[in-house]
Amino acid sequence: MKIFEGIRNYLNAFLHLLYPQICFGCGTDQIEKEMPLCPKCTQDLPLTDFFSINENPIEKIFWGRADIQSAGALLFFTKDSLVQTLMTQLKYHHNKKVGILFGQLMGQAIAAEKKFEQIDLLIPIPILPSKINSRGYNQSQVIAMGIQQVWNRPIFGDVLTKKNWSNSQTKKDRKARLKQVPDLFILNHPNSIEGKHILLVDDVLTTGATLEAAVASLMTGSPASVSIAVAAYTL
Repeated sequence: MKIFEGIRNYLNAFLHLLYPQICFGCGTDQIEKEMPLCPKCTQDLPLTDFFSINENPIEKIFWGRADIQSAGALLFFTKDSLVQTLMTQLKYHHNKKVGILFGQLMGQAIAAEKKFEQIDLLIPIPILPSKINSRGYNQSQVIAMGIQQVWNRPIFGDVLTKKNWSNSQTKKDRKARLKQVPDLFILNHPNSIEGKHILLVDDVLTTGATLEAAVASLMTGSPASVSIAVAAYTL
């Protein structure tokens, strides 16, 4: 057994030399397997604490726009920040472990709050099939998987479908995004969400237009309530 353990340790060390795992924050290689950040950089992430605050800025964004029960964001997103680097890794460099970390941290924050106890299921915001083909996954689905690892709720990933005519939101201003709110999503299997308390999961919130459209679609299925959880809030 000691021989096999020694061989395994040697192979792991050799693979680390070929494919070093480094922290995206400080560059150290002293990180746990499958983690994108070292413990110190994880601890130093710009947390919002919004999940524990009633009438927080995320909830206020949707006042008069969407019928939601609660909402929150894990992190502040600013330009040229570590959070932006991590989001780029998640969305454009096939780095699913970033999404899992975001989800785990979100799950821990949500699980600590009584107002989220009644949530029955998680619904990730869908993306177009073309983006899934190029990216390999839906980043919001990966975040939901991370949440599920620490806060056990089923994921309903096929309830919403994003319509194909929608162009990328990243290069549009607020007015252009808000114009696309109607009919952005198709609701599938409406009976599956009737009377359910839903947590809608997304990666980044900027104007809230996409989430507003998703809530509007979900409401046609008569859920008991819809809440929102996003990994990052753009300042």
